[in-house]
Amino acid sequence: MMHRTLGTTGPLTSALGLGCMGMSDLYGPADRAEGIATIHAALDAGITLLDTGDFYGMGHNEMLIREALHGRRRDNVLLSVKFGALRGPDGQWAGYDARPVAIRNFVAYSLKRLGTDHIDIYRPSRLDPDVPIEDTIGAIADLVKEGYVRHIGLSEVGADTIRRAAAIHPISDLQIEYSLISRGVEEAILPVCRGLGIGITAYGVLSRGLISGHFTGTAGGTDFRSHSPRFQGPNLDHNLALVDTLRRVAADIGASVAQVAIAWVASRGADIVPLVGARRRDRLAESLGAASLVLSAAELAAIEAAIPPGAAAGDRYPEALLAHMDSERG
Repeated sequence: MMHRTLGTTGPLTSALGLGCMGMSDLYGPADRAEGIATIHAALDAGITLLDTGDFYGMGHNEMLIREALHGRRRDNVLLSVKFGALRGPDGQWAGYDARPVAIRNFVAYSLKRLGTDHIDIYRPSRLDPDVPIEDTIGAIADLVKEGYVRHIGLSEVGADTIRRAAAIHPISDLQIEYSLISRGVEEAILPVCRGLGIGITAYGVLSRGLISGHFTGTAGGTDFRSHSPRFQGPNLDHNLALVDTLRRVAADIGASVAQVAIAWVASRGADIVPLVGARRRDRLAESLGAASLVLSAAELAAIEAAIPPGAAAGDRYPEALLAHMDSERG
C-alpha cells in the first residue's frame, strides 16, 4: 500500500482509508462479525486510516473498532473521529453541537469507547451555526495541548470557514464528499485547502454505492439511500444509465467500475486520500485493487466523458440536510 501525507501538517497515512460507518448504521442491517473481519483485512492489507463518528450507531461503531483493534499495535493505526451530530433515541437527527464544553464531553466518551488515550484526527461533523468555528477549533486545540488529540480536521465546511479555522490552528485535512458525480469541491473549496496546505479525505467516492457497479436499484427500511434524491425515481434511472456508460469504459481499462471510480478520485492529487466504505471483505478486496490502478491521460479523458461534471441527477442529500451544510454555500 502506498502512502500519502494529509496536508503539510498532518500524519502520513495509507493511500486509501476505510470508512467504517456502514458497519453500524445508515445502510440497513450490518453483520458485526463481518465488519470486524473487514477491518482486520484492511489493516492486513496496509490500510492505516480508519474513519468513524461518535454518532455512527450512537457509539456502536467506535466500540466495534475497539474490538477489531484488540491485540493490534495502536501506533500502526490512525483513528479519525467526527463529533457533534445529535440524534434522538429513534435515530433521527437533532442538529449539531460544537460548544467547547460539549466537545470535552464528546471526546471523553469517544476515548472510552475506542479504548485509547488519544484520537489521531478529531473533527466536527458539520458546522454548528450557533458556535463560531474559532471557538470550536480553539477547544480542540486545547485537547491537542493536553495530548488527547493529535491533529485537527474539518468536515463538510465551506471556504470561508476553512480559512477561519486554519487561522486558529493548523488543519490536517478536510473530509468532504468527492466523486465522479459529486464534484462541487473543485470550484472553491479544493483551491482554498491547497493554498493552506490542508489535505482532503474524500468520502462517498462511490456515491453510497450508486456508482459501484453493484447497486441493484432497491434501498429500503433503515437504509439512508431510500431518502436520497439521487436514488429516487427518474433520478435513479438517469444515474444508473451513467454507470452503464462508465462500465464500458472500465471494461476497456480492465478494471471494475468501483476500481475506476476510486482510482479517479485518487488521481485528482497526491493530497487526496479516498475513503472506501466497504463493510464486507469482498467489497474491500475489490476496492483495494484501485490502489494499484494508475490511469493514463486517455483513460481519464474517457472516464470524464462517460460522467462529465454535473451529469448526476438529484442532490447528494435530502434538502433538509443540505440546508445545514456549510460546504453547500462554498
